[in-house]
Amino acid sequence: MKNTFAELQLLEPILRAIREQGYVTPTPIQVRAIPPVLAGRDLLGIAQTGTGKTAAFALPILDYLIGDPRPRRPRKPAVLVLTPTRELASQIGNSFAVYGRHADVRHAVVFGGVGQRPQTQALRRGVDILVATPGRLIDLLEQGHVDLSAIEVFVLDEADRMLDMGFIHAVRKVIAELPRDRQTLLFSATMPGNIVQLSRSILRDPVRAEVTPSATPVDLIAQSVLLVEKKNKQALLTALLRDPCIERVLVFTRTKHGANRVVRYLQKNAESADAIHGSKSQSARERALEGFRSGRVRVLVATDIAARGIDVPDITHVINFDLPNVPESYVHRIGRTARAGRPGTAISFCDLGEREYLHAIEKSIRQKVPVVKDHTRLASVLA
Repeated sequence: MKNTFAELQLLEPILRAIREQGYVTPTPIQVRAIPPVLAGRDLLGIAQTGTGKTAAFALPILDYLIGDPRPRRPRKPAVLVLTPTRELASQIGNSFAVYGRHADVRHAVVFGGVGQRPQTQALRRGVDILVATPGRLIDLLEQGHVDLSAIEVFVLDEADRMLDMGFIHAVRKVIAELPRDRQTLLFSATMPGNIVQLSRSILRDPVRAEVTPSATPVDLIAQSVLLVEKKNKQALLTALLRDPCIERVLVFTRTKHGANRVVRYLQKNAESADAIHGSKSQSARERALEGFRSGRVRVLVATDIAARGIDVPDITHVINFDLPNVPESYVHRIGRTARAGRPGTAISFCDLGEREYLHAIEKSIRQKVPVVKDHTRLASVLA
């Protein structure tokens, strides 16, 4: 087990940037992934958001580009990172900026929902690393603003979420534009059948790096479920939020319309709340996230897809207003709290029509979620 980043034999400009960020010990996914990626191997990384997986590919990619510099060519990046959401693309771009601050490595981030001119100008000037969402990347490809024929390293991030969002055909279209002789890194929190097939088709003799089985909840999270009629969920949420120990809470709904309804109800009850989901504009999503991070917004209501881009370290509570119909999503949701060794609380509402979802979740996590039957004794849930 490598105890320091220096033991991973990364180049000094990268180690200096890591030290400046205050990081000393690599996470398990970084320990397992960085050495084979440095060695040029393909990688299948199975890890959730929040495990340090972005650095697990960003650090060795930067090391490769610094150690073997190549001339920068207009519209022809050397590295492509494909990720499902705007928020994730921005976070990954920021990681390359932070860890590559002492190196002459240039990156660009392209996603939809904003004007493409600054993106095309960056590509025309030439970048080493392109971080992109599928839709905007295909638009730029079709317009001739980017050429993927020189890609040496391809990263497919959050592959299972790509599938959930219906991007699998777009992903295959992008892959068809890549040279066959390349290094490929695929990261996914879960491995459904379609992703297994995709991984087999694009990875060559990959190293498998897996951390924290996707169906294992974080030990520090206190979980509970409240049985409630569907029509009473909003009132129950308002009652819970009266407790001041809920400092920053992420509320999950199953649909975008459901998220909007919850926010409207909370705002009518004088609660600072905002929503983040796929139908929001990029600027609205960024405003909601910034309000949540700064503390101006206490309650952020999100759908599963949008939540993949949320990485706020001090979320005290997660509330499942709607239970997810995919058991693995439950683990992703509650893992938004209890970050960096802090305790956290996850509370789930379950109406009659969601009982089968609850049973599926309990089967997946191999434990019963404690039921709080007396809603008037909410302190026992929040303790």
